[in-house]
Amino acid sequence: MFGRIRVGIMGTGAIARKMAATIKHTRGLSLYAVGSREQETAESFASELKCKKAYGSYEALVQDGKVDLVYVATPNSAHYDCAKLALNNGKPVLVEKPFMLNEKQAQEILDLGKEKGLFVQEAMWTRFLPLAAEMQEVIASGLIGDVRSLTAHICAPIADKQRIADPALGGGALLDMGVYVLTFASLFFGDEVSDIASLASKNSLGADEQTGILLRYADGKVASLTCTALTPGKHEGVIYGSGGYLVTDGITSFKSFSVYDNHGKRILRKRAKKHKDGYSYELLASASALREQKAECEQMSHESTLKIMNMMDFIRKQIRVSYPGEE
Repeated sequence: MFGRIRVGIMGTGAIARKMAATIKHTRGLSLYAVGSREQETAESFASELKCKKAYGSYEALVQDGKVDLVYVATPNSAHYDCAKLALNNGKPVLVEKPFMLNEKQAQEILDLGKEKGLFVQEAMWTRFLPLAAEMQEVIASGLIGDVRSLTAHICAPIADKQRIADPALGGGALLDMGVYVLTFASLFFGDEVSDIASLASKNSLGADEQTGILLRYADGKVASLTCTALTPGKHEGVIYGSGGYLVTDGITSFKSFSVYDNHGKRILRKRAKKHKDGYSYELLASASALREQKAECEQMSHESTLKIMNMMDFIRKQIRVSYPGEE
């Protein structure tokens, strides 16, 4: 694949707008088309974001032969149908997190991508940030000794938003926010989880508004994770070792991290380079994978996507949250 990769966006919400703005300024990519359920909505989006084509249906978007990559930015409940539509029309897909509602859907979409020989990628942008790799290197170096536990917290007062409040849209704090703290744990402790315990408080519709999760790993490590859609608060992760601890500024976007010794003295601090839009890193990686005809990006493998989906399925069973159509 040569020249600029022409991206078509499914959806016109907040995340679609953010990604559209990033695509316009990312090397090797072109904001080409947008698809919506309403022609007027698509045209308004295209006019505002300077998008060449506007389609009043997702079907029309994927039938445009010039679209090289489809970015799925619809509500969670529509990810499966949208990704399937794109793949069945020969389009590689980048799907906003959470990848799907459950592991079953995720496996079906990944299998379809494999059958069609097409690139399929979850847009978990945190995994692509340079500071994520730098923190992994610090942990691996032994600077904080033998790592045994971590905590991660994410908070935002968004429980009244329909996409969070309504299970019919794949709502709940876990799928929208909890996926970040689970990803944080996965980045540093891997995915060999042996035990999960979780509790949640739910709204009147049955969507979780805040959820607490404890993970125990096969090697004895423990992770304590919380996500709440009820209150504002600091997003922070802490990784504890026998020789000190590492603290992140942010869970979704790592702005900086600091390392402290056992006496609380800071011995290292690293900041993200002049902070350009964090979404650009996943876009650049996806463009590179497409050009190299790869099925996925190494930063966010299909295996990791499935394991995170599997854990969220298990947690939802524990907190008794289900979505329409699930058994």
